[in-house]
Amino acid sequence: MATAATTASKARAPTQEALYLWEGRDRTGRIVKGEMRAGGESVVAAALRRRGIVATRIKKQGIRRGRKITEKDLALFTRQLATMMRAGVPLLQSFDIAGRGHANPAMARLLNDIRADVETGTALNQAFRKYPLHFNALYCNLVAAGEQAGILETLLDRLASYQEKTLALKGKIKKALFYPITILLVAVVVVAIIMIFVIPSFKSVFASFGASLPTPTLVVIAMSDFFVAYWLWLLVGTVGAGYFMVQAWRRSPRFQMAVDRALLKLPLIGPLVRKATLARWSRTLATTFSAGVPLVEALDAVGPACGNAVYQDATRQIQAEVNVGTALAQAMQNSTVFPTMAVQMTSIGEESGALDAMLSKVADYYEREVDETVDAMSSLIEPIIMVVLGVLVGGMVVAIYMPIFKLGQVVG
Repeated sequence: MATAATTASKARAPTQEALYLWEGRDRTGRIVKGEMRAGGESVVAAALRRRGIVATRIKKQGIRRGRKITEKDLALFTRQLATMMRAGVPLLQSFDIAGRGHANPAMARLLNDIRADVETGTALNQAFRKYPLHFNALYCNLVAAGEQAGILETLLDRLASYQEKTLALKGKIKKALFYPITILLVAVVVVAIIMIFVIPSFKSVFASFGASLPTPTLVVIAMSDFFVAYWLWLLVGTVGAGYFMVQAWRRSPRFQMAVDRALLKLPLIGPLVRKATLARWSRTLATTFSAGVPLVEALDAVGPACGNAVYQDATRQIQAEVNVGTALAQAMQNSTVFPTMAVQMTSIGEESGALDAMLSKVADYYEREVDETVDAMSSLIEPIIMVVLGVLVGGMVVAIYMPIFKLGQVVG
């Protein structure tokens, strides 16, 4: 009985997959090579036979985990697939080429799995929908529209351009925020080191003076005593607060709305976030609408893609109004979060029948605005940070040395 139960449990256990390199001959006798993730050599041989390939060599390789699949990996794959299909390369062969040539093993495995689904007759958009972490609704809907209209390579090309522009926009925002955040983190570390290790050493020296200390020095010493006594709690509290905010932002729509609304009101960051959001909103709607997706359905993908809860909520409101016959420009104006220029350009696009072209121009305009805002922020934030750091660190240094200067004057 025990033996039978053990055998049954082994039979139910999932087969451990591995990566196999194979070589064989196709129906024309041409030598072909590739790789496949499967549960055994017999599975690889059977899969190759279904493709009309007689395997001559199958070699097992250890599966490399690879790094995480990024948006850049997906954009590169989309561009490669669009280019190969436009050149007349069959879909399955395009997946083979893209998978074998990819530097990220995780991405190569993903493409191999999608290729296997397509090979069994699954539509390409349905194969993509099985991996929602990597291919969102916008991506799958555009691929589905391309398959239905017979212009898959054209829509893949538009999708690749959209992904590349979105990545470039995110890169500009990261560029604008990376420098000040890095400087502030370094400043926090430096101040903490001074408070915890440097000032206590001077405190013991000041105690031997036997004289009253200046007020700035007393304030800095009191702050140092607080840091020394509670530095662990401060560190745990800061990390805990950061973790709580990240989890709340991910799980609570109300908290996410509050954070995004606050971001839009910040003096320097707010205009940058607003322009970047408007650029993504316009670019996404232009891409989906130009692919032949009806406007109400296109708005489904626009809200999540814009990356801001305020504009996502406004998009739902716009979609509801457009669904009952309101013009898009009027619905945008009613939401009160779109500037006059974007509303007027949209109105002109609706009246002229070139809505996608006008939305693309709106996206181009705000992408240029993001470039100019990033340059302005870079030139403005740097001197502000230097002044703040100079006052902060310089003030502590002066407060520490004031008693020494006072002692020197007494001795002199």
